[in-house]
Amino acid sequence: MPVATSVNDPLPEVKQKAAYHHGDLRAQLIATVRKLVEAHGPDGFSVAEAARRAGVSSAAPYKHFKDRHEILRGVVSEAMDRLRTAMQAGAAAHAPASLQAVAAVGQAYVSFARAEPGVFRLMFGLTEGHENYPDLLAKGERCFGVIVHAVAACLELPPDDPDTQRRAYMLWSSVHGHSFLHIDMKTKIATAEIDDWMYLMEISRAILVPAAKSQ
Repeated sequence: MPVATSVNDPLPEVKQKAAYHHGDLRAQLIATVRKLVEAHGPDGFSVAEAARRAGVSSAAPYKHFKDRHEILRGVVSEAMDRLRTAMQAGAAAHAPASLQAVAAVGQAYVSFARAEPGVFRLMFGLTEGHENYPDLLAKGERCFGVIVHAVAACLELPPDDPDTQRRAYMLWSSVHGHSFLHIDMKTKIATAEIDDWMYLMEISRAILVPAAKSQ
């Protein structure tokens, strides 16, 4: 997973020629805004600042994005793609249908939140509802689909089986909550240190093993 830029890290400006040389100003702007979100939050930057850091004119972003909100949705869309890829890679690194494969999907999710807390919050906190943007909804469903397929393999059930869907949701909500508790530094209230992998394996076992044994 990519490492998030610390609020103390410099945000180097990209020379205009270099930005256009790469031939993808849209991607360059998304990458720049992603760093700004990590450094200052989604409300802590201007389109003009993003353009300056990307090395282009203040009017250039509007050739690719209607407004500031659309740029942020672009950041979310790209982040969902990266998260799904990381989750798939996590599952693929372990034996199919194993608890480790399920836990590795969760580990990728937690690692993403740790590395990019600003973007992670943005993914679930846009002021405009995702229901108005079918492309973001579809990407969210594909991310959840990675969890569903890992669970289905472990349970030896079809992905659309109601029990598969229910237990996948239980896992996702547990891992999602753990991720937010960590980036909000609420895990410090626990009396024992929480190890991510141990937590993910225990949650996976608790939710999936009883169901697998009953099949």
